[in-house]
Amino acid sequence: MFQQYEYVPQHYVLDASSEGGKAPSLSLSANGRTEDEKFQFSFEALRSNVFRTTFTTAQHPLPLIPSAKRPEPDFGGASPEVSIDTGKSSQTIKVGYTKAVVSWSGTPVVSLFLDGQQKAIHTDLEFRSYALDGTGVAHYLKYKEDSLYVGLGEKAAPMNLSGRGFSITASDTFGYDANRSDPLYKHIPLLIYVTPTGCVGIFSTSHSRAIWNVGSELDGMWGHFKVYRQAHGGLEEYLIVGKTVAEVVRTYAELVGFPLLVPRYMMGYVGGGMKYSMTDNPRGCDNVLDFIKNSEKHGMPCSAFQMSSGYTVAETEPKTRNVFTWNRHRFPDPRAFTREAHEHGVRLLANVKPYVLASHPEYEELSRTGAFFKEAKTLVTAVARLWSAGGGENGEGSHLDFTSKAGYNWWYNGVKALKEVGIDAMWNDNNEYNTPNDDWQCALETVDVPPGETRKNIGLWGRALNTELNGKSSHDATIECEPGVRPFILTRSATAGTMKYCSSSWSGDNVTSWEGMRGANSLALNAGFSLIQCYGHDIGGFEGPQPTPELLVRWIQLGVHSPRFAINCYKTGDDNIVGDVIEPWQYPSVEPIIRETINRRYELVPYTYSLILKSHRTAIPPQRWTGWGYESDPEIWSKAILKGDTQYWFGDSLLIAGVYEPGVSTAQVYLPDATGSDPGYLNLSAPYQYLAAGKWHEISSTWHTSIPVIARIGSAVPTGKAKPTTSIAAHDPEFPNLEKDDVRAVEIFPPPLIQYPYWPKDSGLAIPANANGETKSFTHTWLEDDGASPVDKADACEISVKYDVSGSEIRVKVELKKEGQYEPLWLKNNITVVLPVGEERAVKSEDGADAPQDLGRDDKGRRIWKVVVDVKKA
Repeated sequence: MFQQYEYVPQHYVLDASSEGGKAPSLSLSANGRTEDEKFQFSFEALRSNVFRTTFTTAQHPLPLIPSAKRPEPDFGGASPEVSIDTGKSSQTIKVGYTKAVVSWSGTPVVSLFLDGQQKAIHTDLEFRSYALDGTGVAHYLKYKEDSLYVGLGEKAAPMNLSGRGFSITASDTFGYDANRSDPLYKHIPLLIYVTPTGCVGIFSTSHSRAIWNVGSELDGMWGHFKVYRQAHGGLEEYLIVGKTVAEVVRTYAELVGFPLLVPRYMMGYVGGGMKYSMTDNPRGCDNVLDFIKNSEKHGMPCSAFQMSSGYTVAETEPKTRNVFTWNRHRFPDPRAFTREAHEHGVRLLANVKPYVLASHPEYEELSRTGAFFKEAKTLVTAVARLWSAGGGENGEGSHLDFTSKAGYNWWYNGVKALKEVGIDAMWNDNNEYNTPNDDWQCALETVDVPPGETRKNIGLWGRALNTELNGKSSHDATIECEPGVRPFILTRSATAGTMKYCSSSWSGDNVTSWEGMRGANSLALNAGFSLIQCYGHDIGGFEGPQPTPELLVRWIQLGVHSPRFAINCYKTGDDNIVGDVIEPWQYPSVEPIIRETINRRYELVPYTYSLILKSHRTAIPPQRWTGWGYESDPEIWSKAILKGDTQYWFGDSLLIAGVYEPGVSTAQVYLPDATGSDPGYLNLSAPYQYLAAGKWHEISSTWHTSIPVIARIGSAVPTGKAKPTTSIAAHDPEFPNLEKDDVRAVEIFPPPLIQYPYWPKDSGLAIPANANGETKSFTHTWLEDDGASPVDKADACEISVKYDVSGSEIRVKVELKKEGQYEPLWLKNNITVVLPVGEERAVKSEDGADAPQDLGRDDKGRRIWKVVVDVKKA
């Protein structure tokens, strides 16, 4: 990617244009530098807001295995309007609220317009738009300074990608800087341009390495531009237009697939740490089981445990990691071990890495059968230096070629073997495929090869394709072993296509620091824009020093308000082999604070899991930018909010902010206003005050109480027991001791009668004269299912809470609509409505029947009422 051989073809001619038929389209061609060289350019409308562009030659084909398949045209009843100018040098396609203009008097230039806008929201760079560049291509576009760009999987903070350049490839970035390092772990070439009046996403389907320079290059002649440079092959891009970023993200999901459903148990506390499985005395199995028992003892139970690769370390020298083997000293009876963990209600995720060291007992046989990539000239097994033992240590070995039957099937059977001894889920780790040579040869036995294509080099087919196939092999093997259980694959690296098989990811091997905790928020927001929506971080830092008690508390306070909450680390420190771990009870002085915070995580499981269900159905990320849905608020376009590193929405109801410096006890938080008259917010921590929308607020946030957790007035948060539970009614002999999810409450947030009880008496604020006569109505809905069934068998139900608020009372109605047979275990006990601290108005039923039962107050002093649930069938 550092060499440049650009050639920009000119003088295109129109080969064909379709004004009717299924999809309006055009194709252009241009002669090259030799008689044999010919360039093809095409543009077509596929949806009212989706357009497809290609730029190819015979030696630069379309992506051989694209990360998204071309959809059949569907305009939802709209009739595209197509016109060609008399000079045959431009074509206009008008469909829905979008107008696309393609001109080719020089190079092809695509411009996109939204209804009512004179200026294009997207335009190629004239005279340089589509270029050949050696074995690859480049696409140049105009760039507007001080704009908002998001996506690209996960990129270092800030959230706004504008003015920076990025490598579109993946790397094992152990100990990275969350504010500077690039690349990180994901290969997702989706860039979204976001404005208050409309958005455009640009998505390349290639698995080849690339770069996206988003205004980081500037040229006196060309001016401000952005450029996507792809190392190998031709260009296939989708242009996705939307009035909001939510519309673009949803349409992108329709192309590549909506986020997979995650099992409900992953909403709890996920434990882990390299050290537990790395010791011989005590044995690794005893370490893990002791951790599980200690978590119960300290009142911080975990729902799942990430088993690091120490269980695969050879018992004899060289003591290297050998995937799909067991160290029988550390884990003498894997099935007995998994059974005991399950008796405590803990699922186990096994770390698996898609490479094989030369010391592995099966290496020679795998090499003989063609399971690895091969050198281009000699066709012998390709060898690389690979992580082998301790931090930074390496040895020779080979990457599995998942396009080979031998490699794919060996992995598939290895996953099945782990499932057969009780491992619950696969943790696909170190799967970035940062291979050192683009000429390494693939077998191409498990993929479809286009007719006439004879090249097998990994650069053209895409290194990242193996990350995707790695996910597919783990996913499909899991389903074969347990067809009646929802599969779960955790992946460190990802492509757009990987998430069809892997339902969760995280930000990799981060470092303990205040700056890293803050920067991680930006990574999470861009992951969410890119459909990696069950996402989180290694709380406390994977590498680096132990966090101070204050930093650990702050990070956990933040982490429980994210889709994935895990504490997992490998702190090499003085011990490069075993490392050290973070345990939430390691500091007695702050143990009560952390216990209360983790218990709150479990209380929030119904809310957090409902966000996962919503993500699966609508592609709305659980953790999202403050401006999501608030594009009309001018302040969300300020630099402080566009950085995306201090605050975010966690669902529709809660706005979360952190404290990112030691010794700081307040936080500045902006509370957005969508209409100019939003009813405002409530602080869920002392002093529990009303907070006006559309303003910055200084929130008291002492580290022994809470970070800012702000509830939007008119919303609701369903809650459950403060411990791991199951939503399955039947007894499960493998998990006999899990409590049932038979309790449900819903915290509602009505506008307070006195908006701020702590104002000075001379402030002029008082109860409005018409307060008792004015009624405001609010409705909030959420989804639930059994949390474990496969998607095609997971009946859900929708619960809605409607509350009408007047000056004297709050009338509540809770309704449950069943989609199928599933009925929540808590339904027989009805539901408890929880009012905010300080709210004293009585709760009554909407129609006067089935009067709510006053249950007094909970342990936080909040008034609580039992309300009968009205059940409806779909």
